[in-house]
Amino acid sequence: MRSARTAVWPVRLGKSAWRRASLLPPVVWGSLLSSLLLLNVVTTRPPRELPMAVTLTVVLLLPLVWRHRAPRTVFATVAAVAAVQWLLDIQLPADIALLVALYTVAVRADLRDTLVAGAVLEVGGLLACLRWTTDGAFLTPFVAVTAMIVAVGVLGVHVRIHRAYLAAVEERAVRLERDHDQQARVAVAEERTRITREMHDIVTHNLSVMVALTDAAVYAQHRSPGKATTAMLQISETGRQALTDMRRSLGVLRAGEPDALRHPLPGIAQLTALADQMGAAGLPTRIDIHGGHAHVPATAELTVYRLVQEALTNTLKHTPAGTQAKVRIVCSTESVTVDVTDTGPLPPALAATRPGHGITGMRERAAAYGGTLRAGPLPDGGWGVHTRLFLAGTGAVSA
Repeated sequence: MRSARTAVWPVRLGKSAWRRASLLPPVVWGSLLSSLLLLNVVTTRPPRELPMAVTLTVVLLLPLVWRHRAPRTVFATVAAVAAVQWLLDIQLPADIALLVALYTVAVRADLRDTLVAGAVLEVGGLLACLRWTTDGAFLTPFVAVTAMIVAVGVLGVHVRIHRAYLAAVEERAVRLERDHDQQARVAVAEERTRITREMHDIVTHNLSVMVALTDAAVYAQHRSPGKATTAMLQISETGRQALTDMRRSLGVLRAGEPDALRHPLPGIAQLTALADQMGAAGLPTRIDIHGGHAHVPATAELTVYRLVQEALTNTLKHTPAGTQAKVRIVCSTESVTVDVTDTGPLPPALAATRPGHGITGMRERAAAYGGTLRAGPLPDGGWGVHTRLFLAGTGAVSA
């Protein structure tokens, strides 16, 4: 057991030392390498060769400090110094600077510059082997030098490609995150628009009905107390219905909201109750529904209901007593056609304001199903609203 621990301890120590050494900045490693090469020159060269050897070593190593900023220039400088060294017939360990410069070109420049630098270095290696090999042993050192040049160049190109890939992946991740945030903001804006539109329709309609019922109750409180009481009860029921609609519309934002389950979204089937409510407020309304609507999606039915509700509310607000309204719904397998007309007069002064503030919301609801809403005076008098909602392939998600 003790021998096993003794064998593992050096391995752990070596791993720890390597981890700490890898955290050192490149400048430290470069300084350490330069110091070792200068020490080798000082300790191995005779005194008469020492000044030139030290000078060439420093000139070979010093440009490497700027290799990251100007890799091509540094490689050209180091290659020129190596050529002078070859002419002076001086061999130096500092020639490793050529491989470092080639690696930097391969990492930071393009493939063409890497091939040019590799070719220059290969020529230099050929000349060095021709001059400094002995006993005719030319092939072995030349193959070794060529292998080192190719290995360094391939390693540098691989590192450059790997860095470019990581940069592309990081950029794509940032772009996807930005797109996701943008989509989230768009979704929030669309949800706010939907809620605002729902609140506008609910509040405007129910307040208009309650105001009309209140006026009727005040008018009838002395002449017909029974009708006044009925009108007040209808006001109370309308207020409760408005609260229910508001809780239901906001309840879809919260999971487990009980009102959203107890009170389904209004649709075409609830138009009769809407007509009765409008009739009680003083606007007799007739509902004609042609074709079955069982296949119509719930969101499309809600759109139909809100369109009719807004059109009748505008009629109730802008027409005098005695006006009648008619709603005609035509359902088919592909579309739902909505027509709301009334018999109220349209004075010129009222023509500009008749559509009301909800007309923009009506157009947006119709556009969600590929429809175009038309609202304006009719040739025979009165006001009309017409649209057609297309059910196939609309993909509408909010009514």
